[in-house]
Amino acid sequence: MRDLIITAVENRFGQVNRLPETIEWLSDNGSGYIAHETRAMARDIGLEPRTTPVRSPQSNGMAEAFVKTIKRDYIRVSPLPDARTVMERLPLWIEHYNSLHPHKALGYRSPCEFIADQTQP
Repeated sequence: MRDLIITAVENRFGQVNRLPETIEWLSDNGSGYIAHETRAMARDIGLEPRTTPVRSPQSNGMAEAFVKTIKRDYIRVSPLPDARTVMERLPLWIEHYNSLHPHKALGYRSPCEFIADQTQP
């Protein structure tokens, strides 16, 4: 879990020892997320760990939908020999998800297209 967090932060912000400002990190209550060592490491690099309320599917719905989409549209259709390959490809998949992947809730536009449309006069 800690490797995943570091990889995600480095992909977003580059190689940093600590983020320039604290960012909230929301997760569910899975053992990997609530482990003392994971939360301590997250704080050390500038994340503030937060967890969704237990047995509250509404608060975790967006994260669950995202995971479902990544699994369905990227992981399951790709030849993946191991977890390392998934970790290597994940940044590309997330970039595609945000830039090109059509989202029903956004009128079949990508999040980038949706945001661009919202900011145009």
